[in-house]
Amino acid sequence: MADFKQKAIHRCQCEPCRAHPYSRVAQDHQAINRVVSCLDEKSRRRVVGLLASRQKRGGIESLHQISGLSRTTIRRGRAEVHRADRSPRVRGVGAGRKAVEKNDPPS
Repeated sequence: MADFKQKAIHRCQCEPCRAHPYSRVAQDHQAINRVVSCLDEKSRRRVVGLLASRQKRGGIESLHQISGLSRTTIRRGRAEVHRADRSPRVRGVGAGRKAVEKNDPPS
């Protein structure tokens, strides 16, 4: 069983959420952030990219404020959704931390 660290839930910084934190819009943005916080980085990127592509104009900026993800990450996720890459890997080969055994070889 894999241990996943759950990402902290981002608080939306858009004007409607700040002005009316209990409105329908704010509830929708909170729901998006709850779902996004449970995903791995690849899925998070793709879901937010898909949501950004569904908006006519200003989708990247809007989802940047809602999710807290960077604009380049959202653009990349949007491109991945349209490209339909089926790679099972989350990170590229060699990316991420080195294995503990490589960092601290036995004495």
